[in-house]
Amino acid sequence: MDIMNMFSQMPQERFSDMQVCDTFFSNARTSQGVIHPSTGLAQACDRASDVCFPDTIQQDTRAPLKSAKTSRVTNHLHRSILPGLPDDVAKHCLALVHRSYSPSMGAVSRRWRSLIGSNEFMTVRRLAGVVEEWIYILVADADGNGSHWEVQDCWRKHHQIPPMPGHVRDGFNVVVINGKLLVIAGYLIKNGPTSASADVYQYDTCLNSWSKLADMNVPRYDFACAEVNGMVYAVGGYGVDGKSLSSAEVYDPNIDKWTMIESLRRPRYGCFAYGFAGNLYVMGGRSKFSIGNFKKVDVYNPESRTWCEMKNGCVMVTTHAVLGNQMFCIEWKNQRKLTIFNPEFNSWKTVPVPVTGSSCVGFRFGILDGKLLLFPVQGDPGCKTLVYDPNATPGKEWGTSEIKPSGSCLCSVTIKA
Repeated sequence: MDIMNMFSQMPQERFSDMQVCDTFFSNARTSQGVIHPSTGLAQACDRASDVCFPDTIQQDTRAPLKSAKTSRVTNHLHRSILPGLPDDVAKHCLALVHRSYSPSMGAVSRRWRSLIGSNEFMTVRRLAGVVEEWIYILVADADGNGSHWEVQDCWRKHHQIPPMPGHVRDGFNVVVINGKLLVIAGYLIKNGPTSASADVYQYDTCLNSWSKLADMNVPRYDFACAEVNGMVYAVGGYGVDGKSLSSAEVYDPNIDKWTMIESLRRPRYGCFAYGFAGNLYVMGGRSKFSIGNFKKVDVYNPESRTWCEMKNGCVMVTTHAVLGNQMFCIEWKNQRKLTIFNPEFNSWKTVPVPVTGSSCVGFRFGILDGKLLLFPVQGDPGCKTLVYDPNATPGKEWGTSEIKPSGSCLCSVTIKA
């Protein structure tokens, strides 16, 4: 039986952990250091033993007398992840399994689900060197009334994730934190831009499920949003009844709470943000106190909790992405040039986008394997995905990729987990 189907048919807590482990880790085989579902438990544990865990585990066999009920509760709370193994070794064994099977493992028991959905499990995978990079692409529905997320994993398999919960919305923002995707605020399409939302939803990439997080303090849409040092910042945008905003707030995932911070000096909307060297940069968009597009860059320092201004920004940006220590964008006025900003030197440069390889005009960015992907906005089958490698030798920076969304790309994020 296919391992995915086997787990999907298992009632939660139906089988003992040992029965599940014996079934799950059968027939040994590995590939690139990742344990596939057909890999034996013995081999996984042999690899886990190289992580400098204690050679011997001393246990005190003396135990105080307890009631039968207390013993059952205690045994449930302290049940081993994999019977017969220290939990540290067991966690490493599970971390070696290919990420595409994490949702199935999460269905084995509550203990496994809690572990696989935790930040600790991400840390164990990182330390084991088996983190996988997947790209999640938000694609417009064919009828134009919504969107859906498509995923390309490291096997280049193309699949969808469950629909975003709540009503269909627009003007929201997305950010990745701790290996999870956050969809933040926006407005409900059925009610129009006057219905700004404060809702925040989180997609757990390992459990393949959505959950509701704490609401923002201020409903907003068309705002700037980025992660800096493990915190999520939301700045400006439009609020209820289309009022432009200067307010800003920060989300702490450790306590699931949004907190207001110092506001911008002026309202700013249609802008975007990114993090660099511990600071938040807000760029592009407009302000009602300026004529035309706003060229200045607002920079927030989380340590001093203050804003300052920089000149020399870009305007009317249709797509942007951060790769390494540089920010890449395309401006509406010139869809055939990459505009690249280096915050360290406050410098800009432009790179022509080649016509050869794609006749399309209009792109959305993605990032994979340290390269910049340019997805055509149009869903034309003849348009190819372009690839820009900033580390390639001169003259060989451009190429094409087989990675391509099924329709018009709205945005994308890369998640390592």
